[in-house]
Amino acid sequence: MKLKQVDKISGIRSEDFLKNYLKPGFPVVITDFISADSPALKKWSYDYFKEIAGDIKIDVYGKEEDSMDRAASAPVGQMTFAEYLDLITKEPTELRLFLFNLLKIRPELKQDVIYNDVTGGKVLQWLPFMFFGGEGSSTRNHFDIDMSHVFISQFQGLKRIWLFPNDQSDLMYKLPYNFHSIANPKYSNVEEFPGIEYLDGYEAVIHPGETLYMPAGWWHYIQYETEGYSISVRALANSISEKLQGARNLFITRHFDNTMRKIFKDHWFHYKINTAKRRANNAIKRSKR
Repeated sequence: MKLKQVDKISGIRSEDFLKNYLKPGFPVVITDFISADSPALKKWSYDYFKEIAGDIKIDVYGKEEDSMDRAASAPVGQMTFAEYLDLITKEPTELRLFLFNLLKIRPELKQDVIYNDVTGGKVLQWLPFMFFGGEGSSTRNHFDIDMSHVFISQFQGLKRIWLFPNDQSDLMYKLPYNFHSIANPKYSNVEEFPGIEYLDGYEAVIHPGETLYMPAGWWHYIQYETEGYSISVRALANSISEKLQGARNLFITRHFDNTMRKIFKDHWFHYKINTAKRRANNAIKRSKR
């Protein structure tokens, strides 16, 4: 597996960002996507979050490898938001908060974030999500089901993110009718998943105040180097075909998969694993030519 460092930029004009990054679909770290004037950069802290929302009950998520047969992993437990923040502050933990929308629960917090929208108005600022994780936690390797562009901004701690273009899906051992892989690019055994050796991707480590632009359909494997949290906003895919694919994924593909899993149970999952491995072997043969 080869990983190149993602470039960092600042002060870019919208027309240049659209031309050089968004339209061709090329990842980049933007150091000033979040304005330095954003109150969140000084105002937000774990103590502040506990003060305004600490008593809220939340679902917590563990290792996603434990639910590879599902489009989305199930929560492993519940606790209050304050208890979770105390936990990740105290010690490393694999527990994460998945799509926990504190900005919806406390919508006034949206006013604390000012965006330098390098897309010229394409970013859906009204649709932010927050992601919290403990040191050592990670997401499974996946791409976003709706095929939108993602801008993930770090506010606390460090995240290491590996990115791979969608045309390497077969080498990822992508499960048919799902949007994640059964191979983990960091920990999987290469003897079991030899396609990993042929991956050619990018690596970015984002710090507080920095934003990673992830193009539509790109695979991403997110690792929490420290405890921390981020906010993501989205922009619609460039082409009509990508938009249609996103709609098909949301409204047809995932429901078809859920139905087949209920009917055929483990047989359906084993069929998908065998298909993923066969496709990977064919992709390896093509890579050797």
